[in-house]
Amino acid sequence: MNWKPSIFTFIFSLLLFQQAFTQTTYFPEKGEWQEKKDSEYNLDLTQVVEFAENNEYTGAKDLRQAILKGFEHEPYHEILGPTKRRGGPTGMIIKNGYLIAKWGDTKRVDMTFSVTKSFLSTTALIALEENLIESVNQPVKELVWDDTFEGKHNSKITWKHLLQQNSDWSGSLWDTYDWADRPSRDGSIDDWRARKLNEPGTHFKYNDVRVNVLAYSLLQVFREPLPKILKEEIMDPIGASPTWRWFGYDNSWVDIDGLKMQSVSGGGHSGGGLFINTEDMARFGYLFLNDGKWRDQQLLQAELINEAMTASEANKNYGYMWWLNRAEEPQWKNINRDIFYAAGFGGNFIIVDKTNDMVIVTRWLEPSKLEEFMQIVNKSLNDAK
Repeated sequence: MNWKPSIFTFIFSLLLFQQAFTQTTYFPEKGEWQEKKDSEYNLDLTQVVEFAENNEYTGAKDLRQAILKGFEHEPYHEILGPTKRRGGPTGMIIKNGYLIAKWGDTKRVDMTFSVTKSFLSTTALIALEENLIESVNQPVKELVWDDTFEGKHNSKITWKHLLQQNSDWSGSLWDTYDWADRPSRDGSIDDWRARKLNEPGTHFKYNDVRVNVLAYSLLQVFREPLPKILKEEIMDPIGASPTWRWFGYDNSWVDIDGLKMQSVSGGGHSGGGLFINTEDMARFGYLFLNDGKWRDQQLLQAELINEAMTASEANKNYGYMWWLNRAEEPQWKNINRDIFYAAGFGGNFIIVDKTNDMVIVTRWLEPSKLEEFMQIVNKSLNDAK
C-alpha cells in the first residue's frame, strides 16, 4: 500500500503548482490592465514609443483607398467586404503581465488585416482540441466533401498544408481566383492561369484566397460561424471587450443546415477580416505568451500552441499562420529566436517574446520599420541587464 502516499503527494504537488501559477502570474480583469512603470524593470522605453509615433504607416487613412492602391497589380481585385477609416499609431507593451508602455488610442477599433490569420488558425486549434479534425495531416476532402477539394491536386491537401500556406490549392472562391492573388510581377494572365502546380507542402505562397478556403472549410466542420466559436472559446474567457467584429464578404454567405452563415475572411485584402482594438489584441497575444492558459483555464493545449509555432519545411519562418524568427537566416538578426508574431497590412503586429516575458502590439507602424523598432526594444532590454 505504499503507492497511495506517492500518488496523493503527486496530486497535491500538482495542485500547489497550479495554485502558484495562478497566484504569481498576473492576468488583467475585463476592462482594465494594471500598469507599472518601465523603470521597475530597469527599462526605458521612451525611444521605443517615440519611434512608433514618428514612423506612421504612409498609406492613406481611408483604408479602402490604401487597399486598392496596395493591390493594384492584381487582376480583378476589388473590395468585397467592409472597410473602415483607420486611426493613428497606437500600441502597448506588456512585461510580466503588466502594462509598461502605451501610445495612441488603445480602445479604438480598427481593421487588422492579416493579423486575422492568427485568429483563424486559433479556431483550427480549437477544432483539433474538440476532435472535429482528427489530425492536421488529415486530408481536408474527408470533412469538406463538396467540390472544393476535388481533383488529383486538391484532394491531397491536408489541414496542415492550409495552415502553413503551402497547399497550392487551385480554384476560385467568392469570385476570386487563387492565381490572381499576389501574382508574379513577370508574365501575364495567361501565364498565371497556366502555372505549374506545386506538390502540397513543398512551396510556400502567401495567398488570401487559400486562407479563405481554410475559413470556409472550418465553417463546414464547426457548422457554426467562426466568430461565435472564437468569442465563446477564447475572447470572452480572456476578458476581451464586446467591440471586436469579424467579417467576410458580401458574397461569402453559405447555407449550413438550413441557416445562412457568413464565411469570414482571413484578412482585409478585399475588405472584411477582424476589426479589433489594441487592448484586445494584447490579451490575445498574452494568452499565447502563457501557452494557452488564462488564470486557471487552459483554453488551448500548450502542445498545440508549440506545434503551431513549429517552422514548416517550405518556410522556416512560418508556422500555423504565425511568423517566426527561427531560421538559420532569421528575419530579425540579434533578436530572440523564440519570438513569434502576427502581422497585417499597414503595420499591424502582435509580437510575443517568451524569453523576456513580453507582448508588444504596435499598429500603423510603417512595415519596413518593424525590424528597426524591434532593435530599439532589444537595446533597451540589453541596457537593463
